[in-house]
Amino acid sequence: MSDVRLGKVVEQQGQGQTRIKNVPIAVTPEGFWCCPSPVVFQKGLKVQTPLNNKPKPSSPPLLSKNTAHKIPASVIERRAVPAAPPPSRLVVASDVQKCSDDPERPPAAASVTTTERPQRNKVETLPKKVAIEFGEAGTCDMKVVLLGKQGFCVKLNVHRDVLREKSSFFAEKFSELGGISSCLQIEDCEDVEIYVETVGLMYCKEMKQRLMKQNVSRILRILKVAESLGFSSCIQSCLDHLEAVPWVGEEEEEKVVSTVLRLKGEGIGVNPVLKRVSPEISNAQKDTLSHILELVLKSNEERGRREMKSIVLKLLRENNSLPGSTGSADICNDMIYRSCRSCLDSLLSLFKQAAEADVPDTPSISREAILKQIALEADNLSWLLEILVDKQAADEFALMWANQEELATLHGKLPIVARYHISCISGRLYVGIGRGELLPSKNTRLSLLQTWLQPLINDYNWLQHGCRSFDRKLVEEGIGRTILTLPLEDQQSILLSWVGSFLKTGDGCPNLQRAFEVWWRRTFVRPYMEGQGNDAMQDS
Repeated sequence: MSDVRLGKVVEQQGQGQTRIKNVPIAVTPEGFWCCPSPVVFQKGLKVQTPLNNKPKPSSPPLLSKNTAHKIPASVIERRAVPAAPPPSRLVVASDVQKCSDDPERPPAAASVTTTERPQRNKVETLPKKVAIEFGEAGTCDMKVVLLGKQGFCVKLNVHRDVLREKSSFFAEKFSELGGISSCLQIEDCEDVEIYVETVGLMYCKEMKQRLMKQNVSRILRILKVAESLGFSSCIQSCLDHLEAVPWVGEEEEEKVVSTVLRLKGEGIGVNPVLKRVSPEISNAQKDTLSHILELVLKSNEERGRREMKSIVLKLLRENNSLPGSTGSADICNDMIYRSCRSCLDSLLSLFKQAAEADVPDTPSISREAILKQIALEADNLSWLLEILVDKQAADEFALMWANQEELATLHGKLPIVARYHISCISGRLYVGIGRGELLPSKNTRLSLLQTWLQPLINDYNWLQHGCRSFDRKLVEEGIGRTILTLPLEDQQSILLSWVGSFLKTGDGCPNLQRAFEVWWRRTFVRPYMEGQGNDAMQDS
């Protein structure tokens, strides 16, 4: 930009009120603006606030309907400027006349003539109208008139060759006009400000530097106008900008992706931008998730493991809530169950090593490492179980856990400090069944209780006092509800065994009183009451 010149802005605010002010316009050496300041448009687009009922002392009084016919027309013309037409009809008079004088084009419609008399409105309700002129008519050979919303009318003095070279839209329009007409009128322009700026970019040699000053939202607006104009170099510059600039927030990302996908459907190369949100390899998601699970499960750093498990669990929960995620969910479940089986195999091997490590003359360092690894694998299983519960796919895990008879046998051979993590997994399964979060078969539920309830009872006193995450009331309610889902004979067998343990240890045993009372009523009260009802019916 070589200098800054003053362009004219005409504000027509209503009948009898016309004001012209100068607005700085950056002009190139060719005599054209580089890109106008958006402040000009933003000020003009603001709706004018209603005028006060009390007229200003300097303003002439408004004419009432009763007195208007008594004043000669010549006096009115001297005292007031003709009322501006409605927003949709605001046109630069000289431009419309020149466009209508073209013999090759049909005459302008009555809606764009300045002689048509508009409907009378109150001055307070008339919207502000702005007419702006850019460029120097003396150095240009073409005139483009934009008719926008809210009364905007912008006249662009342009060079025919520049616009024809940069824009397929203008090349087509100029071809239709031929060499006779030097005026092109574009009606119902949705975004006048960006339209003007995009035309100005046709004169910029370093478009990248100009776009660097814009935010993503404005770049998307420029991209939309450039697409409509067939301004290919601007489209590519906008895409390069969107590919490199950071996107702030999910809402902005969605706007960029939706705009770029629409361009992709029209055959425009947008893959560099889409690579930020979509991988090229089809199974990349599967491999990436498998790698993340492996990294988390093999980590030995306690704080990092805990935080990453929380993050991954939260993100997987978000994926579960998305519609149409069934296919990817099945793939994810397969990977999780492979990890579960690997952890179970490792846990069983560690239990065997720990049982052998209790033999005298075994180094204590080796036993401590084994116990630490047992806690790690148990924590991994608990995390994987939580993921499966959220995905409503934990029934198979319940079956896998119910079939671990060898692990349950080795459980009693290890000290409580090493084995109580296993009882936490059993307790979580009982809670899930009691809540209806997983619905394993009757045989699986029975096996879970027969295999793991007694080990849990043996560790119960330690769990209450040595495990901060253990919720006694929640686990007791889950165990009781799981028992009551079984046939009455199985309920009796398990609850009678519990009564024996409860009478020996008291508070060191789960309190299943509620489940016991329900079983009692089912066994003794209800059959007796049904029998009485049958006898009464026979007597009657």
